Amino acid sequence: MAIELNIKDERWAALDLDALVARSCGAALGHLGLGPDVCEISILASDDAAIAGLNADFRGKPSPTNVLSWPAQDLAAQTDGASPAPPRPDPFGEIELGDIALAYETCAREAAAGAKPLADHVTHLVVHGLLHLLGYDHIRDHDATLMEGLEITILGKLGLDDPYTYD
Repeated sequence: MAIELNIKDERWAALDLDALVARSCGAALGHLGLGPDVCEISILASDDAAIAGLNADFRGKPSPTNVLSWPAQDLAAQTDGASPAPPRPDPFGEIELGDIALAYETCAREAAAGAKPLADHVTHLVVHGLLHLLGYDHIRDHDATLMEGLEITILGKLGLDDPYTYD
């Protein structure tokens, strides 16, 4: 799997983001039957200010968010709850999935609020972002059920608890 990791905030260094991203993406792609060896993903690990700028530019929301995703292909299902289309490889057999951006302060604040290790929360957000790159979404009810079910299963395979269960 080709992962381009661009760390713009030194606080991410404490997480061994290279290993975390490889493990998270590998588990998600493997679960979905995609060969990680042919997939390409770009990850930006930055801060709230940079992500707020991106969120404003691309979504019209001038505030930070935990994770943003830009899929390389539009794979979204037309029917609520249906599986997205599979990604199409380029002529060389490579599959460019797209870009994911993470905001350090928001991720750290959410992890603390949920009494979760930051690494576990970021693992969830990387899986979540990758599913967006693959056409999954959570706007419509049945799509959200499908996406959240996949997240729970993939994270469970990584030994992590259901992120949607709250005490």
